Amino acid sequence: MGFSPLSLSQSLSFIMFLFHFHSTISSSHFCAPDQSLSLLQFKESFSINSSASGRCQHPKTESWKEGTDCCLWDGVSCDMKTGHVTALDLSCSMLYGTLHSNSTLFSLHHLQKLDLSDNDFNNSHISPRFGQFSNLALLNLNSSVFAGQVPSEISHLSKLVSLDLSGNYDPSLEPISLAKLVRNLTELRELDLSRVNMSLVAPNSLTNLSSSLSSLSLWGCGLQGKFPGNIFLLPKLESLDMSYNNRLTGSFPSSNLSNVLSSLDLSNTRISVYLENDLISNLKSLEYMYLRNSNIIRSDLAPLGNLTQLILLDFSSNNFIGEIPSLLGNLVQLRYLKLDSNKFMGQIPDSLGSLLNLRTLSLYGNLFNGTIPSFLFALPSLQYLDLHNNNLIGNISELQHDSLVYLDLSNNHLLGPIPSSIFKQENLEVLILASNSKLTGEISSSICKLRFLRLLDLSNNSLSGSTPLCLGNFSNMLSVLHLGMNNLQGTIPSIFSKNNSLEYLNLNGNELEGKIPPSIISCTLLEVLDLGNNKIEDTFPYFLETLPKLQILVLKSNKLQGFVKGPTTYNSFSKLQIFDISDNNFSESLPTGYFNSLEAMMTLDQNMIYMGAINYSSYVYSIEMIWKGVKTKFMKIQSTIRVLDLSNNNFTGEIPKVIEKLKALQQLNLSHNSLTGHIQSSLGNLTNLESLDLSSNLLTGRIPMQLEGLTFLAILNLSHNQLEGPIPSGEQFNTFNANLFEGNLGLCGFQVLKECYDDEALSLSPSSFNEEDDSTLFGEGFGWKAVTMGYGCGFVFGVATGYVVFRTKKPSWFLRMVEDKWNLNSKKTKKNVGRYGARRN
Repeated sequence: MGFSPLSLSQSLSFIMFLFHFHSTISSSHFCAPDQSLSLLQFKESFSINSSASGRCQHPKTESWKEGTDCCLWDGVSCDMKTGHVTALDLSCSMLYGTLHSNSTLFSLHHLQKLDLSDNDFNNSHISPRFGQFSNLALLNLNSSVFAGQVPSEISHLSKLVSLDLSGNYDPSLEPISLAKLVRNLTELRELDLSRVNMSLVAPNSLTNLSSSLSSLSLWGCGLQGKFPGNIFLLPKLESLDMSYNNRLTGSFPSSNLSNVLSSLDLSNTRISVYLENDLISNLKSLEYMYLRNSNIIRSDLAPLGNLTQLILLDFSSNNFIGEIPSLLGNLVQLRYLKLDSNKFMGQIPDSLGSLLNLRTLSLYGNLFNGTIPSFLFALPSLQYLDLHNNNLIGNISELQHDSLVYLDLSNNHLLGPIPSSIFKQENLEVLILASNSKLTGEISSSICKLRFLRLLDLSNNSLSGSTPLCLGNFSNMLSVLHLGMNNLQGTIPSIFSKNNSLEYLNLNGNELEGKIPPSIISCTLLEVLDLGNNKIEDTFPYFLETLPKLQILVLKSNKLQGFVKGPTTYNSFSKLQIFDISDNNFSESLPTGYFNSLEAMMTLDQNMIYMGAINYSSYVYSIEMIWKGVKTKFMKIQSTIRVLDLSNNNFTGEIPKVIEKLKALQQLNLSHNSLTGHIQSSLGNLTNLESLDLSSNLLTGRIPMQLEGLTFLAILNLSHNQLEGPIPSGEQFNTFNANLFEGNLGLCGFQVLKECYDDEALSLSPSSFNEEDDSTLFGEGFGWKAVTMGYGCGFVFGVATGYVVFRTKKPSWFLRMVEDKWNLNSKKTKKNVGRYGARRN
């Protein structure tokens, strides 16, 4: 079989075509080897960590395999002709590690887009080598844990259209670097430097920003001074966020604004905004308007009814007064309405019922009265409703839809039963109906159908019946369970599921009986356990020692009994800051063993923060306890507080010296027990004490002079003991009233209007010196052994002298010596009459 010249020619042409086609395909789909190697080396320099990405998680580099085409890897884009990597999107890739300046990332010179957002680069400094990407149009380092100064080399990226350095760990931008950035990045359309420290930058240095800007976000940058007005007038500006620059001033213009401005946020600034018709008429395209805690000059909200494109309106924390204008009902596109923390009054207007797209309504912290309008519970899309801290009355209406995720009606004057429809809100995460006082009825067991519930607070009401036993295991997402201050009966839920998220459990102030369930040890995240003021009959729950995060334990005012002998495990209660087992029937000696393990009471906490749920950060813990002798409800609990209250029990024995280790204690209450022995002078080492109550015990001896050094002591109660001798004087002791020392007949001092004489002031007592080191009383190296020897020698000498006296029948030389000495002492005693007591040196 042969081939004609024509067919051969055609075959050769076809072969050449295939070769060319294959070459084209090869060059289109295989990235350059050096690019692949650089990417693989970059990958190896980081680990994959699930905590490194918060917004989303997609470990893209896991698809990067040697020997495969890198242009097909997740997050990688290439030039079809050259095979060079031109775009790298590693957002949310869970990368963890340090990005060094010698990273192979910087060898990808052809990059046009680079997105490293939402990773954890472990406080890496932003490398100057980013400035070498001369073709870069997009650079996004948002929320990736970068720190340090923003390098001036970023200004070399003259082709940048979008730059985002926001949300990092306080990086800073120097004035010179900003000036270069403003001057060179003339193509910028999107600039986000939020949370970049620009406190040294003068706002007017932003004057010459690119006229092409469509989005500018500089929130939380520490800017101070007058903001340049021309920025507001940029013709293509669609989004402007200058919020949380508390010292930023200026004036928002009423005219010549961009007609495409759709989002404006001037919250927490001092930029003046004049709410008037001229301004409103120039904001026809506005969809998002944030003016929380702003400098609003006129407060007439009625013109806002003309902004019919609004999707979000936030005017909270602005001291608005009067009623909400009905014209806001015209904003039919509105999804989010926040008018909380103002002084609005009257009733919630019916016109809001026309906002059928509303998802969030926040009106808390106002002066609204009347009933909650039923139309609010009929809004089909409503997910978030917060009306707490108002003066609302009446019953809670049934909900017509099951869309709610968040409901807070606390601190009003609502009454009646909890509507059953609330327990049918399958997506409900937060339910707070606390402090309405007249909410009655039982807690339906249907509440345990709310599988996504994170926070349940029904405290301070008049709810009755049994506590649903399913509350301990119906939701592994529940962080806060607060049913305190009701009339609930029955027992504590007996089963708490493993791997639960409970951080705060408060059942205080009910009528619960039975025992404390051991399954509480499944709550390994528990920080607060308050079971006080119930009728629980049990012994001390030693199993609670195993809760590793427990900071507050309140078991007061129950029927607990038996011994509190001390720790049974290592590190028992090491994080406990408040330990209150007062008003029970505990007996025998104080729990000395626990005093050795209460590590949190031994060290000061310098963080002045309020304790709250980690899994729901907006909720702060509350607690009720005796503070400085007064029953006090703490709506917030400072992390610095340290309290030990063992009062009103049947503890016996002495106060152990080891208690001096608890140097961070602010309040110590051992009153109303049967404690004996002396007041330990080592209590003077508790220099942070603000309240000390040892009243109604059987304590003897003197009040230690060391207590004079407790300069923070505001409350001291030593009444009804068997103390004697002089009451110490000093700044604090001079302020205490006589009733704090009553019932101690042997005490003297100006506080009790009883004189102290020399023999009272100077006689020795073990409570006035260190029990472990008697040398401090007499000087170095001269202790009780020497004293005993002296007494022995003196006794022998005295007997011998007496024998001589009686045998010689009053020798005249001896009588004269004794009489002279007696007369001298009598004169000294007369001089001291009228004094309350001698001062010790």
